[in-house]
Amino acid sequence: MAKSFKGRSVVPGRCTAEALVSHGGFNTLASFQMAMMFGDKKVKCGDQNNPDLYKKPMAGKALCLPQTIGSTTGGMVLYTACATGNQPACLLFSMTIDSLAASGAILAANWTDADMPVVDQLGDEFLDYVKDGMQISVSEDGTVTVD
Repeated sequence: MAKSFKGRSVVPGRCTAEALVSHGGFNTLASFQMAMMFGDKKVKCGDQNNPDLYKKPMAGKALCLPQTIGSTTGGMVLYTACATGNQPACLLFSMTIDSLAASGAILAANWTDADMPVVDQLGDEFLDYVKDGMQISVSEDGTVTVD
């Protein structure tokens, strides 16, 4: 049975993708750095401090996260992932997105051809409910449906 969650649409868009879930903070630089440096098209997570995601492919996935953490380069890393076509299908945050991740996603939406909807404020219930491999659908208004 599908369950819907309503969040705030930071970068409007629609997508359907398979969930990839992290219950810890998402270090954008550590997660994308190895893939960006060595051209890994599956964009496997390089953050060894994130056991939920480490070595799992992120490209084309619905990344379900509490929040981003780490480097001030996080926004540019997201922008670069989008500019090179290596972005997740969408970013879904249980908490409020931070300004660095928001800036990277908004810049990417305006300066690249990438389509990466971003929704935040989905709540703890969202992150407790969603599991790796579940089908996620995102609507323009910030509604996220989990099958």
